[in-house]
Amino acid sequence: GLVLGVYSSEKDEGAAQFTSAGDAFDTLVSGKLRELLSVSGPPLKKGKTRIFHGLHQDFPSVVVVGLGKKNAGVNDQENWNEGKENIRAAVAVGCRQIQDLEIPCVEVDPCGDAQAAAEGAVLGLHEYNELKQKKKPAVTPQLHGSAESEAWQKGVIYAEGQNLARYLMEAPANYITPIKFAEHIEQKLRSFSNVKVHIRPESWIATQQMGAFLSVAKGSAEPPIFLEIHYLGGANTNDSPLVFVGKGVTFDSGGISLKPSSGMDAMRADMGGAATVCSAIVTAATLSLPLNIIGLAPLCENMPSGKANKPGDVVRAKNGKTIQVDNTDAEGRLLLADALCYAHNFNARAIVNAATLTGAMDVALGSAATGVFTNSSWLWTHLYEASILTGDRVWRMPLFEHYTKQVTDCPLADLSNIGKYSRAGGACTAAAFLKEFVTASHWAHLDIAGVMSNKDEVPYLRKGMAGRPTRTLVEFAARLSQDSHN
Repeated sequence: GLVLGVYSSEKDEGAAQFTSAGDAFDTLVSGKLRELLSVSGPPLKKGKTRIFHGLHQDFPSVVVVGLGKKNAGVNDQENWNEGKENIRAAVAVGCRQIQDLEIPCVEVDPCGDAQAAAEGAVLGLHEYNELKQKKKPAVTPQLHGSAESEAWQKGVIYAEGQNLARYLMEAPANYITPIKFAEHIEQKLRSFSNVKVHIRPESWIATQQMGAFLSVAKGSAEPPIFLEIHYLGGANTNDSPLVFVGKGVTFDSGGISLKPSSGMDAMRADMGGAATVCSAIVTAATLSLPLNIIGLAPLCENMPSGKANKPGDVVRAKNGKTIQVDNTDAEGRLLLADALCYAHNFNARAIVNAATLTGAMDVALGSAATGVFTNSSWLWTHLYEASILTGDRVWRMPLFEHYTKQVTDCPLADLSNIGKYSRAGGACTAAAFLKEFVTASHWAHLDIAGVMSNKDEVPYLRKGMAGRPTRTLVEFAARLSQDSHN
C-alpha cells in the first residue's frame, strides 16, 4: 500500500495540490491519480481519505489523505505546530485504511516532515491486543523514497517510545505488577552498555526510611519495588543529570477510601507517570542523547486490606516530615514525596516528576494538555517549547503559597495529604504538597491524569491508554542535551 498527502487548495474549487511524492507518483501513472481525484468528489478536506486500486503494480492500493493548508506552521492560539499535527493525523488515518485492507506493508509519503509522518504511522497503527486470539493484521510502515530517512527513523523511535508507555499502561494489573514492570524496563535497556538498572526490594526501601511509600504498599500482597535507572549518555559521566521521577501505582483501588467500582479497571494505568518517564529514558538511550538521565519509579499497588493505611493515620516521609493520611486515595503524592527526597541525592540539573495524580487535573484541562506546576521559568520554557513541536501540549498551573497553607494546616501532623477545603483546587493542593519535599531550584511536576487515556480527541491515537506526554519528555531532554552542548 501507499499513503500520499494532498494539500487543500486555497480556493474550494482549485485543483488538488500534491506533495512532491504525490506529484512524482502521479507522473509515474501518467496523471491518472490527479484525474481520478478530481472526478471522485469534492476536494479532500483535512484528515479525509480516498482509496484508489490498480493504479500501479507495486502499489495495488493507494490512499490519498488530506493534509489541510500547505504552509500551516505554529498556531499561537493552539500552542502547537499545526502542520506537524495535520501530518500525524492524516498519515495515521491512511495507514489504518491500509490495515483494514489487510495489506502487510505500507509506504508513507514524508509529506515534507518525515519525523511527523513516522510518528503518525507508528502511533496510529499501535493497538494493545496481546491477550486476544483474534488480532488485527500487523502492518509495517516504511518511508516512501529515501530523501528523509534520518528524520523518519527519529520519528519511529519517538513513536515507539510512546507506544511502550501505552503498552505498560494498557496491560492488566495482574500482568504488570511492580516487579513485572521493573523487569520489562530492565529488559528493554539490557543492550545499552551506558545504562545501569537497579531493582530495589522492600528491604532497601525500608533502609531508605521511605515511610510514606511503604505505608501505601503495605495494603497489598504484591511487594513494592523502587526502580532506579542510570543512563550515562553525557560526555562526562559526572555531569549533573536530569532526574525523572514517575508515580508507579500499578493498580489503585483507592485503599480504604475505596473508589467507585465503575471505571476502576482503568486504574491499571495509575502507573502512567512511571511508564512515561521510563519509556522516555529508553527512547533517550536509543537516540544516544548526549546527557545523563536518572529515572526513579516507586512501584506498588494501593489496596484495601487489614494492613492498609486507615484515614487519619500519620506516616513519616524520608525527610522526617509527618503526614496525616486523611484520604487513602490520595496515595500517589505519598510515593512521590519519598522519591523526590531521594532525587535530591544526585545534584540534578533539573527534577521532573510525572504522575496521574488528581481527578481535579482532568476536570481543569481535560485531555487537551498536561498540567505543569514548576518553580523554574527556565524549566517551564524548555517543556513548553518541546510540547509545541510534539503536539503533546503542556499548560502552566499555579504553585501559590495560597495552596500550601491548605496542606500545612493539619491537626495531627506537619502536612495533610489533602487540601483542607477538600475538592477546591485539588490539582493545585496536590502540587503544593509535593513542593514540601523539594529544595531543588529547577523542579517541575506534571499532572498527567487528564491525558491518561484517549477516547477520540487525538486522531492519531486509538481509543485506550495514551502514553502521553512521552514524546514531549524526550524532546525536552533532547533540547536540554543541546543546551549543555552549546
